[in-house]
Amino acid sequence: MTAERPVRIGAQVQPQHASYADIRRACAELEEIGVDVIFTWDHFYPLYGDPDGEHFECWTTLAAWAEATERVELGALVTCNSYRNPQLLADMARTVDHISARDGGEGRLILGIGSGWFERDYDEYGYEFGTAGGRLDALDRDLPLIKERWGKLNPAPTRSIPVLIGGGGEKKTLRIVAEQADIWHGFGGPDTIAHKHAVLDEWCARIGRDTGEIERSAGVSPRPERLPEDVADYAAGAEALHAVGTRLFTVGLNGPRYDLGPIRDLVAWRDSRAR
Repeated sequence: MTAERPVRIGAQVQPQHASYADIRRACAELEEIGVDVIFTWDHFYPLYGDPDGEHFECWTTLAAWAEATERVELGALVTCNSYRNPQLLADMARTVDHISARDGGEGRLILGIGSGWFERDYDEYGYEFGTAGGRLDALDRDLPLIKERWGKLNPAPTRSIPVLIGGGGEKKTLRIVAEQADIWHGFGGPDTIAHKHAVLDEWCARIGRDTGEIERSAGVSPRPERLPEDVADYAAGAEALHAVGTRLFTVGLNGPRYDLGPIRDLVAWRDSRAR
């Protein structure tokens, strides 16, 4: 299914409980270490720790990262579809794509997107929370509008911007992935991820899409089931996910002191597989 794809390592630099100087420093170090993708997330408040702690907005952060980095791909894991008009989001993504391009080359943006779930964001910023099904229907409706707007913008995006969809719903989310995404990102252990891959493959078969066109991505657990609770082995966690088809492996990093040790381990693991 994905054996021909290279292993890639991602780091989600969570924009919480840290100054922007801390965040920018972490991104610079991650690029030097050799990660393939740096992600942020799209929330307005911390997801854990002090709920009113320091926090920064997603897309202005991505624009700054696009200027400050040279090689890595960039994106949100994931943008909330509810927070921005799809036509505006398309223009924002196109602009960040151009900011990230170097010497006439292609841009480095990945449009990571999902239907949204963090109710406090909605309540505090005045968005209608609605229902999970309604938010997924909106995502299904808006993705074609985003792609259509990309075709109208002047200048156009520098490349066909990859679309990453996060979420594991089997009736709606994975159908939308099969129809509209280039990357699927999921959560869970190898058995869960393997099952989701099988469901996604079924959706691809129904619509006649080659399953190999969709890169499989997942968050890496530090504690595979076979290890005791006091042992953290990110490479072992990645190896278990690799065995079921995952090729993009991402670790979440929390401020203010971003621990890059797991990323160094995963980059070394990636490079050892390539030898």
